[in-house]
Amino acid sequence: MSLNPPPAAAMAAIDAASVDAAITSRLSARAFLPQPVPRATLEHLLEVAARAPSGTNTQPWKVYVLQGQSRDTLVAQCCAAHDALRADPSLAAQYREEYDYYPEKWVSPYIDRRRENGWSLYGLLGITKGDKDKMHAQHQRNFKFFDAPVGLMFTLDKVMGRGSLVDYGMFLQNIMVAARGHGLHTCPQAAWNGFAKIILPHIGAAENEMLVCGMALGYADPADPVNAFHTPRETVASFTHWLE
Repeated sequence: MSLNPPPAAAMAAIDAASVDAAITSRLSARAFLPQPVPRATLEHLLEVAARAPSGTNTQPWKVYVLQGQSRDTLVAQCCAAHDALRADPSLAAQYREEYDYYPEKWVSPYIDRRRENGWSLYGLLGITKGDKDKMHAQHQRNFKFFDAPVGLMFTLDKVMGRGSLVDYGMFLQNIMVAARGHGLHTCPQAAWNGFAKIILPHIGAAENEMLVCGMALGYADPADPVNAFHTPRETVASFTHWLE
């Protein structure tokens, strides 16, 4: 079924409340149920997401879907690498991101928001400052896709410019919002980026591809307290300038 709508259909009225609900109910779920997600549903989500805009319609995204053994093998490899890094921090030189996701030097207000986010999550989980074992275990949950049955990896051709990362963000958001419409949750994950040298060969990516991020996708576990964590947002007045 084609999702390329004719102009009249594209301009038709939509249910604004449902769109708003899909956006505002999205959260980065950190605990998932083992319930599988049908391939037809995944294909539909990706087809819908591909309606994201991109500069001159370049559509720079490339998606790798990991389930079953392919997912489990990657989880085992990256968890082992994560443990090895803890035992020998000098190994960090082997695991470098291909682009800077975070700034080299943090400044306010961004560092303040980052700290609030981290300690609010750890506080909910009963992880206190200095509890390195629990911190390591919680961070490693990233490399288990938070137990989600579906892991997604996204790559970008290295020939593309930084603007393609803007395009990619819109594509990723489309996946996350569309997933909500099907009762699913997601967690976008930049944590995987440092392990690109493990991930890219595993998924069969070409030499010209770089890892953009990963994503966990599935049915959120409503009983796990971690999914009660909702990050705050700044007010519109704090980030908007009205010019007349």
